[in-house]
Amino acid sequence: MSASPLVTRILTAEEIPAFIGTVFRAFLEDPVPEDVAAEIDLVEPHRTHGAFDGDELVGGATMLSKRMTLPGTGPHPVAAISCVAVAPDHRRRGAMGQLIRAQLHSQHGTGDAFAALYASEGDIYGRFGYGLAGHRAFFAVPRGAEFQSTVDISDGRIREVDKETALPLMHHLHSKVAPTRAGWVDRTKASWQAFLAQNEAELRNENATKWRYAIHPEGYAVYQVRKKWETRKPEHEVYAREILGTTPQAYAALWRYLLDLDLTTTVRAEAAADDPIIHMLKDATDNARQVSDGLWARIIDIDRALPLRAYSAPVDVVLAVEDTLCPWNAGSWRLVAEADGPATATRTDAEPDLALDVRELGAVFLGGTTVQQLVAAQRIHELTPGKARAASRAFAGDAQPHCPEVF
Repeated sequence: MSASPLVTRILTAEEIPAFIGTVFRAFLEDPVPEDVAAEIDLVEPHRTHGAFDGDELVGGATMLSKRMTLPGTGPHPVAAISCVAVAPDHRRRGAMGQLIRAQLHSQHGTGDAFAALYASEGDIYGRFGYGLAGHRAFFAVPRGAEFQSTVDISDGRIREVDKETALPLMHHLHSKVAPTRAGWVDRTKASWQAFLAQNEAELRNENATKWRYAIHPEGYAVYQVRKKWETRKPEHEVYAREILGTTPQAYAALWRYLLDLDLTTTVRAEAAADDPIIHMLKDATDNARQVSDGLWARIIDIDRALPLRAYSAPVDVVLAVEDTLCPWNAGSWRLVAEADGPATATRTDAEPDLALDVRELGAVFLGGTTVQQLVAAQRIHELTPGKARAASRAFAGDAQPHCPEVF
């Protein structure tokens, strides 16, 4: 007998615990009750779809309500895709495709104009129109590494305080910085709790401390120490959950503080691929950097999404877009924008200048991946000479997009 067709629909509040259980099962995890409760607090039932085999919930996906910073225009609503999961014994039946289609179609016209996610496996989401829009960089800097003589670490005092003392300042400073950095998202009370959550069993397995909070009048660092005693002397490593400064001087001061901690050998941190620590160090070889994929972006409605951001140079280009999952995007669109001014994206019958899939449009949307990169990769095809260069300049951002938390 063949399997019955799967049915996808919005979940009720009562079904959310079962959905979260399915997510943990799909990711091969055995959660503790605290982990389940924290995930339940983040999920909005009316933005969560489930896939059913008869009455059995076998998969699901949610869209967190967040605001993501776009180049030049600050925060805008985004469908922050999370908890995309299908039970191991129900895979290869099209459940994920149904879930993602349902998400995108639910936002068409009146909902969020674009979506973003972190991918557990990078080859999954391209076929659903998501493009690689940003990267994550992982830095490892040896203790005591010197800064360039021009680096000013200010005279603001850094103090270590408890979580309750640190949180109000952290919330205030994050809310100032997030709207200025492409890819950053706002944080609710629940998302702050999730960002700072720690599992006691994992801490014991990693021989790690709980989060420590170092605050500066214009910044903060959240870090832990992962303890190592492989020789007679301690070789502990500092792992920074987040280093934030509202000024370059505060940011440098916090890095200096972590680099000068006694009993340690290395400071590890995640940041944008073009983080200033790259150029702050006196010896650039003191910085071991690994880069991996980060944010993936998906345009839901071209006419609503492209005008949301600012463009770095004037552009007038006709884009021939393919989009099988969201057919309302397919066809030719004329993007017209002034440098740092208003932009429009309208349907047109004019001859196209560039031909691309919607995933490539998502890849360049946040200003990290360039049009020229994708032309060189044979992912965007230039039909009118010179238009790729013009579009590449326009879509480029001032900095590499990055999101400090995985959602």
